[in-house]
Amino acid sequence: MSMSELLPSYLDYVRGKQPGSPWRLIKPFHYVSLPFVALRNHFFDRGILKIVEPPVPVISVGNISFGGTNKTPTVEMIARALWRMGLRVGVVSRGYGGKTREPLWLDPHNRDWDPSVTGDEPLMLAMKFPEAKVVIARDRLEGIELLAELGVDVVVADDAFQHRWLGRDLDIVLVDATLPVGNGLLLPAGLLRETPRALERADLVVITKADQVSAESLEQTRELLARYAPPEKIFTAHLKLQDWTSLRDGDQGQSVLAESGFSVPACPVYAFSAIGNPDSFHRFLDVQGVRRVGGKIFRDHHRFTHKDLADLASLARAQGASALVCTEKDFYNLPAQNLSAVVEMAIHVPRIAIDIDDAPRFWGAATEKLRPHFVVASNGYGEDAIGTLLAKRIKKSFPEAIVSAFALVGTGKQYRKGGIDVASPPSELPSGGVIKYSLRALVRDIRHGLHRDIGLQIERWNQLRGQIRTPVCVGDFYLLVHVLWGQGITPLLIAAAKTVQIDGHWRLERFFLRRRCRRVWTRDAETAEELKGGGVDAVFKGNPIMDLALEEEAESGLEKAAAGEDEKNTVVWSASQEEGGVLAGDAVASRILLLPGSRERAYEDVRLLLRAAEKISHDLRASFLLVCAPTLDRRRLESICASESFSVPVYTGPLAPAARGADLLLGLGGTANQVCAGLGVPVVSILEKGKLVQKKLLQEAEMLVEADPSALAQAAVRVLTTPELKGTMVQTGIRRLGGGGAVDDVVEYAATRLGWRLRHLLYQKLKERSACG
Repeated sequence: MSMSELLPSYLDYVRGKQPGSPWRLIKPFHYVSLPFVALRNHFFDRGILKIVEPPVPVISVGNISFGGTNKTPTVEMIARALWRMGLRVGVVSRGYGGKTREPLWLDPHNRDWDPSVTGDEPLMLAMKFPEAKVVIARDRLEGIELLAELGVDVVVADDAFQHRWLGRDLDIVLVDATLPVGNGLLLPAGLLRETPRALERADLVVITKADQVSAESLEQTRELLARYAPPEKIFTAHLKLQDWTSLRDGDQGQSVLAESGFSVPACPVYAFSAIGNPDSFHRFLDVQGVRRVGGKIFRDHHRFTHKDLADLASLARAQGASALVCTEKDFYNLPAQNLSAVVEMAIHVPRIAIDIDDAPRFWGAATEKLRPHFVVASNGYGEDAIGTLLAKRIKKSFPEAIVSAFALVGTGKQYRKGGIDVASPPSELPSGGVIKYSLRALVRDIRHGLHRDIGLQIERWNQLRGQIRTPVCVGDFYLLVHVLWGQGITPLLIAAAKTVQIDGHWRLERFFLRRRCRRVWTRDAETAEELKGGGVDAVFKGNPIMDLALEEEAESGLEKAAAGEDEKNTVVWSASQEEGGVLAGDAVASRILLLPGSRERAYEDVRLLLRAAEKISHDLRASFLLVCAPTLDRRRLESICASESFSVPVYTGPLAPAARGADLLLGLGGTANQVCAGLGVPVVSILEKGKLVQKKLLQEAEMLVEADPSALAQAAVRVLTTPELKGTMVQTGIRRLGGGGAVDDVVEYAATRLGWRLRHLLYQKLKERSACG
C-alpha cells in the first residue's frame, strides 16, 4: 500500500466503513486509552485535577470525536445570536495548527494574519464576524482572561468539551449525523476522544447535518444518544447555504473573497478540501445541484502550496471541470497571493451557516441552563448563620439567580428561616457535628450513621455537578475538601473556624488552600499573613462573625415595630428576685445573658445556667434573659425553666440586639460567645476542651471556671463588681474580634473576579429574548 493510500484506508477503518481492514490490529489501543480517559474525568469530577471558573460566562461548543461536526459554524451562529441581544461577544479557540504560544487577539482590522500562526478556523471567524473579538490561546483560561480585559460579556469556546480545567456555563456537544461515533473506538483505534457516556456531562446535544441522512438513520442516532442524554436535551441541525463567492486577486495580488455572491456555479467543478469530514462536503454540493466531476481530499487543516493548486487545476481540466470548489475554511489555507496566475481558473467557495431545528426550544433549554445557580456550604451552627447572611446578600445582588445552601451539619434550619432553599440531606448526629475535640464523640457519630450521612451528601453533590457555579464554603478545611470532592470545581472559603490566635493552619491545610481554593477570607489579619506566606490567596476584609452581629442589629432596627407585636422576639429582661445584695443600693440592675449553646446538650446545660443565675441574684441586683438558638425548641426550654426554682424569660430573636444591652454573658456556645465578646460583652464560660481552644482567641475577654453553679456565679459577680476587670474584658473582646466587612467583599469578588454579575446579565438577556419570542 502506497503512502497516498495509507491515510484514506486508516480513515475508512476509524469511520467504520471497513471493519475488516488490516487496521483492526490497532484495536487494542482502544483498551489502553479507555482507563486513562475514565481516570482523567474522575480526577476532574473529584477536584484532584483543578477546574477554575473564568471571569466571564462561557458557552462551550465541542464534540466527542475528531473533526467534521460543524463546530465553527455553530460557534458563529451562537456568537451572532448573543451579539444581536446586545452583548459584547468573544470567541476563544485553540487555533489548531497555529504557532502562537501566548494568547493572541485577531483584530479584524489587520488583514495580514498568517493562518500558519493563527490557525484557519479562528482566522475565518475573525474575518467573517468582525463584531466578535476572537482570541487564540493554547490555554483557554488565559485566552478568556484576555477577552475579559477586552471587555466582552460572554465567551463562546470553540472545541472545549475536553478542556475540563476550564469551568463553563453551558456545554453544547455536536454529533455528526453522517458519522455519529465512527467505529466506536477511542483514538488512535477510532475517531472518539471519549466514549459516548461522556454525553452525560453535556447540557445540550445537537445532531448536525441531519438533512444529509435518511429519517431511519437519524432516528437510530437519536436512540443511541438517548442512552446518555435525555430526549429533551437532544436537538438536530442542518447546514444552509448563505451564498456563493469566488476568489479574486486584490491589492498587491493578495487573494480575497469577492464582495458579492452569486448562484450555484453552472459549469462542471472539481472539489478539493482539507476538512474533518470531506464526504459531508461532497453531499452538501450534490444537494445544492453542483455538477461535481471529481475531487481530491487532503489531511485536515492542510496548508496548500502554489504547486498543490497547479496540480489541482491540471486534475480538474483532465476531468473536464471548468472551475475548482473548496470550503470557506480551505480558503484561509490557500497561498496568500497570485493564485490567478497559477491556477488560471475560477475557485468558487460556498459560504454556509448552521440552522438549529426547533430553535425556540433550543434557546429555551439554553436559557434554563444559563440561569446562575450559587451554593453556600457550611458545617456548624455559627457557620450556618454566616452562610445564611452570605446567601441573602448573594440573592439580593443577583435577584434572578438560584441561591441555595448545603449544610453539612443539621437540617439547615437557619437557611430556611432566612428564605434560602437547602439542597443538602439532613445530618443530625449526637455530637452536633463537632467531633474534633473528642474521639468518643466521633465514635458515637459513626455508630449513629456518620458514614451514611456523608455518602448521602456526596450523592447529592453528584446530582448538582455541572449545575452550579463556584461553591462558597463557610467553615474549615474538612468542609473545603468535602465540597471539592463532591463538586470538583475550585471553591471559595470563608475560614470562620481557624485563626493563628488559636492554633493556625497545618501544612496539609495550607497545601490544599494554595492548590485548590480560589481565595480565603480569614477572621483576622494575622491569619491572612500566615496563609499568604505559604502561597495562599488569602485576605482579611473584616471578621465574618461580626458581619453577622451587625446584620442582626440592622434587621432588628428595621423590624422593631413587628418585633413589638411578637412577644417571643421582644427583648424582655426578668427582674431580680432579690432586693438586697452587693448592688442593692443601685437603681440599675446588671443585665446578664444566659446562652446554653445550640446543640442537643443545651437542654441539660440550661439547668446549670439557671442555678448559677439564682445564686447571682442572691448577691446583686440583676436581670436575666435566656437566649434560645433557632436550632432549639423554645417550648422545651420554657418547660425546663418552669421546672426549676428560678425562672427567666426565653428570647428567640437575633442575638446582637440582646447582647448590646447586656453587661455579662454566661455562655456555653461557640460562635455566639465570640459575637458577644466582639460587641463588648464580658464572657464567663465553663472549663472544657473546646472552650480552652476558644480561650486562645478571646483571651482576657473570656473567663473559664468549673462547670458548677457556684463557680459560675462567683465569677459573674466578680466581673460585675470589679470595673477594672470588666473594662479589660470589654476592650479585649472588641480588639480580638475586630469589625465586619468580609461578607460584602466575598459577594463583590464573586461578582467581578468570578463573573457572577456578567452571568446574571447573560441570563437576563436570554430571558428577555424568550419573552419576545
